Amino acid sequence: MLRYTIRRLVQLVGVVLVLSLLLFAWMRLLPGGPVSALLGERATPESREALTKQLGLDQPIIVQYFKFLGRAASGDFGVSTGVQPGDSALEIFIQRFPATIELSFFAIVIAIVIGVPLGYLAAKRRGGWFDNLSVIGSLIGVAVPVFFLAYVLKDAASVGLGLPSQGRQGDINATRVTGFFTLDGILTGEFDATLDALEHLILPSIALATIPFAVIFRITRAAVLDVLDEDFVRTAESKGLTAPLIRRRHVMRNAMLPVVTTIGLQTGALLSGAVLTEKVFSIPGVGQALAIGFERRDYPVLLLLIIMATIVYVVVNLLVDLSYALIDPRIRTR
Repeated sequence: MLRYTIRRLVQLVGVVLVLSLLLFAWMRLLPGGPVSALLGERATPESREALTKQLGLDQPIIVQYFKFLGRAASGDFGVSTGVQPGDSALEIFIQRFPATIELSFFAIVIAIVIGVPLGYLAAKRRGGWFDNLSVIGSLIGVAVPVFFLAYVLKDAASVGLGLPSQGRQGDINATRVTGFFTLDGILTGEFDATLDALEHLILPSIALATIPFAVIFRITRAAVLDVLDEDFVRTAESKGLTAPLIRRRHVMRNAMLPVVTTIGLQTGALLSGAVLTEKVFSIPGVGQALAIGFERRDYPVLLLLIIMATIVYVVVNLLVDLSYALIDPRIRTR
């Protein structure tokens, strides 16, 4: 397992280098470029030429790229020109990533807690009304756009239930420790701040959880159906083993590999930035920064956020692969 982990981490370095080169070249070839983003529409030819030379943009792209790698190795990814003008791109990522982690964590927990049990129950009652109703519900979850559901929850649920629909926390003078608002209140003993942060997470988490829930439900249902038809399940039933023991030891454990893979993929996608959800609910996370960065052509921030999203996605999937050995001991010997 150690050799496998090291090999995957080495592959991660290669993926990041190739992606960074492609992104760097793509952003340099976009119309306008960093010079237009910095100077605006009233830039004169002289000022454009001077800034181009100052930023080193008159040099070949490969030379610019290696200089960028040298600065990136020391943590300098450039300065924001649109998201938070004047702040470093790395500082923006550090400030905003906790918000995305909190939102993604609660969304994927909702999807797992509801999707996995429903998938198992639907498989056990295949062809029945519960199975058919659950499948229809999962299809609706996939079909309804996230931004539409987000606006419905924001306009309807926030008014009817009185839940907050903007930002991460209300007008509370809370102490910041880690950047995770739900955790900070626990660490500092300010439990009212934690409760307020949790209330702000309810609506966006539900909106963000719909697609992961639908996917996890359908994969769980299909995996359980496959396992229920296996001979070892019928053998366990003929031996008189109890239903909870068969479910835990034989059915769910053998059905979990594709489910864990799906959960990993969905988690990686959520952590990469929930652009629409963060935009609708005004959550200052990575997704909102990506949206603003594209609107205002903030190339340093875009480059860093996309690279970090790739790293997060690959690391999450590495953890999923390593978890296979815990679920299925046979994998440890391969």
